[in-house]
Amino acid sequence: MEEEEILAISLETIMETEKLFRTKLINSLAGIRQVAMIGTKSKDGHENLAIFNSLIHLGAHPPLFGLLSRPNSVERDTLRNIKESESYTINFLDKKFVKEAHQTSARYAKNQSEFEATGFTPEYVANCFSPFVQQASIKIEMKLKQILNIEINSTIIIIGQIVKVHIPQARLAEDGLVKPDDLLLSGGLDAYYSSEFITQLPYAKP
Repeated sequence: MEEEEILAISLETIMETEKLFRTKLINSLAGIRQVAMIGTKSKDGHENLAIFNSLIHLGAHPPLFGLLSRPNSVERDTLRNIKESESYTINFLDKKFVKEAHQTSARYAKNQSEFEATGFTPEYVANCFSPFVQQASIKIEMKLKQILNIEINSTIIIIGQIVKVHIPQARLAEDGLVKPDDLLLSGGLDAYYSSEFITQLPYAKP
């Protein structure tokens, strides 16, 4: 059996690679993450929907999620809308919507709704200012709490607190575990996956 070749890629080599290759390498190296569709609305009523794969669990007491936004060197409708309204939604989709979800990453004009362009339906629930994705399996209403600027690469972390979770009862186990069966996952800029349950283990003790 031939020994598998192992690449040792230095920082210098990484920085010398073509930009798109480097972006995909580092993004996918970080692993497979859940696709989060972020729904927002501007103060003048323009709805926006954007795909993110950078959702971070920051804590449960209070329930906080972080969302990494790329440098604000170009117009970022999602970031601007969140700053203006302090409201946004997080939507988790079934894997069958992969093409429509990916299409929201296209650079549409500010006054063009990604909902309309990709076939998703905006849904308003109770007093939430921002639209949910009607087709989403799990929907979370969020309120902006803090924005952190990362100086080293000019990225931005949007920190929000959960206001309300809309989840099918079948997806929620008695112990609080959320079942991600068939939800859309992402590994990089354009690679998509679905989840597979392995096992659930008891709390580890020495």
